[in-house]
Amino acid sequence: MAETKNQSSVLLSVVVPIYNEEMNIRKLYQRIVDVMQQMGIAYEIVFVNDGSRDASMAMILGLADENKSVKYIDFSRNFGHQIAITAGIENAIGERIIIMDGDGQDPPELIPALYEKSLEGFEVVYAKRKSRSGETLMKKITAKLFYRLLAKMTSVEIPIDTGDFRLIHRKVQRVLKLMPERDKYLRGQIAWIGFNHVAVEYDREERMGGETKFSYSKMMKFAMDGIVSFSNWPLKLATMMGFLVSIVAFLMILYSIYQKFFGYTIQGWTSLQISILFLGGVQLVGIGMLGEYLGRVSENVKNRPTYIIRESNIEDPLG
Repeated sequence: MAETKNQSSVLLSVVVPIYNEEMNIRKLYQRIVDVMQQMGIAYEIVFVNDGSRDASMAMILGLADENKSVKYIDFSRNFGHQIAITAGIENAIGERIIIMDGDGQDPPELIPALYEKSLEGFEVVYAKRKSRSGETLMKKITAKLFYRLLAKMTSVEIPIDTGDFRLIHRKVQRVLKLMPERDKYLRGQIAWIGFNHVAVEYDREERMGGETKFSYSKMMKFAMDGIVSFSNWPLKLATMMGFLVSIVAFLMILYSIYQKFFGYTIQGWTSLQISILFLGGVQLVGIGMLGEYLGRVSENVKNRPTYIIRESNIEDPLG
C-alpha cells in the first residue's frame, strides 16, 4: 500500500474518466501503478466515475482502500466524457497531469516518455497516434477526415491524429479552470491556450475488454462541439448558401414571371413559388447553424454547475 503523501509532493496526477469499465479498471490500475513505481515519483490516480451502471464504482472504492494514492470522484449521473476529464483536471494536485481513457487504449507505458519530454520545458506533451488497432475502417476514415477538416476550418492549430491522451503542466490546469463553457472540447481548449507543446508518437492499442461507449451519434456530437467551439465556419457556410439560394431563387422568379405572361400557370402559382423559394429558402438554410450557436449561449448563461459530485475522497472537490 502506498504511503499517504503531502499534496505538495505529488509530481504526477493521472486522470482517468470511467463509464462502465468494470472489465478494465483493475488491469489498467495495475499497469499505471507498475509504471509509477518504475518512475519512482510521488503520484496520484484520479478516477472520475461518470454515472457508471455496472460495478465500476465499487471497484474504484476497493482500489482506494488498497492504495491511498487512488482518488475518486463519483458523479450523480452521466455528464459526459469531456466533463469527467474536466472534473479530474480541476481536482488534480500534481505538478503535471496525465489525461488518459479508462479502456486501456491509451498505454500507461507511454507515460515516462511524456513526462521526460515535459522536463525539457514543454507545458503540453500530447500523444500522437501512428496507428489505431481494433477500430473499424469507417471509424478510422471518419476520424481522419474530421481532424483534417477541423484543422482547415479553425484558426487554432489543433494537432491532428491526437485524442485526449496527453500531459499538461499545472500552468495549463490553471487556465482551464478559467474556461467555464459547458460544451467542452478539451483538446481544442488546450491548443487555444498555447504554451510550448510537442508530440510523442505511439501505436494505439485495442480495448482491453468490453465495447466502446463512443457510438456514431456521440462522435457526431463531439465533432459538432469541436467545430462550433473553435470555428465560425458554419455561419459563413450558411451565409454562402444563403447567397446561392438567393441567386437560384432570383432565376426562378424570372422564370415564374416569364411563365405568367408568356406561358401557362395555375392561378396563384407564381406568387407561391416566389414566396417559398425566396423567403423560405434563404431563412431556413441558416437557421439551424444559428440555432446551434444560440443554444450553446443559452446553456452557458443558465450558470448551472458543469457537474454534480455524489461522493469523493478528495478534500473539498470542486463541483
